Amino acid sequence: MDQNTLFFFNEHPEAVYLYEAFEARLLAELEEVTVKPQKSQITLKNRRVFGAVSFLPARRAKARPNPYITVTLGLNRRLESPRVDKASEPYPGRWTHHLVIGSVEEIDGELMRWVREAYDFAAAKR
Repeated sequence: MDQNTLFFFNEHPEAVYLYEAFEARLLAELEEVTVKPQKSQITLKNRRVFGAVSFLPARRAKARPNPYITVTLGLNRRLESPRVDKASEPYPGRWTHHLVIGSVEEIDGELMRWVREAYDFAAAKR
């Protein structure tokens, strides 16, 4: 993990292991992914941005695990799943989904299928 990523987790060091597990699957399962740590999020992109990891409080504090990360994905449809904490359609045909992840077990095949779908959706844009 590079220094910029470690700096991103400076205030949430207990969540590093969640991100490491997510990033390991991401890089193992998808080709040509760029991971760019920024001040408020870690951006995930191929040709275009398809997702992000952040500490967005997408779930009420009482229901939020500790530690947690929030995975945000852009899709061309609304996901109908209880795992989705928030969804919005900022543009017609473009849905943004926020999923709060509180355990390594939640970084499963279903989540990674949605990540792949977001990756493919972003790659297909002009």
